[in-house]
Amino acid sequence: MTINKNQNKKAKTKYHLKNWKEYNENLKQRGSLEVWLDEDVLLSDWFSEPSGKPGVQPIYSDTAIRIVLQFGQVFHQKLRQTEGLLQSVFKQLGVKLPIPDYSTLSRRCGQLIFSVPKKSRKKEKLIVVVDSTGVKVYGEGEWKVRQHGASKRRTWRKAHLAVLPDGEIRAAELTGNDIADGDVFKKLIDQEENEIETVVGDGGYDKEKVYQACLAKKIKNILIPPQKNARIRQHGNSSLPSHPRDANLRQIRKTSLKKWKEQTEFHVRSLAETAMFRFKTIIGDKFKFRKFKNQRTELMISISILNRMLQLGMPDSYAVTGFVKYLG
Repeated sequence: MTINKNQNKKAKTKYHLKNWKEYNENLKQRGSLEVWLDEDVLLSDWFSEPSGKPGVQPIYSDTAIRIVLQFGQVFHQKLRQTEGLLQSVFKQLGVKLPIPDYSTLSRRCGQLIFSVPKKSRKKEKLIVVVDSTGVKVYGEGEWKVRQHGASKRRTWRKAHLAVLPDGEIRAAELTGNDIADGDVFKKLIDQEENEIETVVGDGGYDKEKVYQACLAKKIKNILIPPQKNARIRQHGNSSLPSHPRDANLRQIRKTSLKKWKEQTEFHVRSLAETAMFRFKTIIGDKFKFRKFKNQRTELMISISILNRMLQLGMPDSYAVTGFVKYLG
């Protein structure tokens, strides 16, 4: 009797959208000029107020610089092309405002200071997923690396993000690619003013400094898988309070790592990977600027774009495929 190896093979889950009509309209709104150019803001907050300091005064406000940079990021234009595109758009809209030139945009970009724009969630107990991804600064393309390997000129930055299950990015930090995830964790959660009930991260966050930062923020659930060689730090007969890592480790030893992930709903961490995918698909996987300060502003502007798109609407889907039996 011949047994087909593909019999009872698990098929890839397929999804259908419940809100296709609304989501379709939301996708079209992402390319609308009205979403990214608020006429009231343009007319009221375009020029800079006198600083009262000696020297040449800036012509454009920080808001104007941010709007122009955001517009170029949305439509994937370099600084000169953004300047020309906005000049044409303003002419068609009848908006009689000057556009900052590319040199001004480059100089002022690194001076902008603003936090990640996010919704008010004062009454919510948040589930925060932390993760990081690499963003290329310069170097060879993927084809050259695949064929001949990477060279020393290939340089990356690490974007560290704190994401909610609904996809909203609540905090972000930019570092060099030699900085460990655990070293940036405290800076991420300190950006969140609301109560955090649960933190979810991969094994890279299994460090004492991470647990101490969570305890300082009074976070109840810390879902970080311990390393394979992990040991109990405080035994049951100790007078000290139990360590949250030990509770996870005991549960994993009692069942298994897979069971622990299922019971604690650790797989919500995949939503952070979805946020990374959205970032690189919509924004791109490479910085336009070379200076670190400018790159940090570019990252924050990119996140503000993603959060704005999230507010416009996201797909509401449901699974339609489970196990499929193949007949051979």
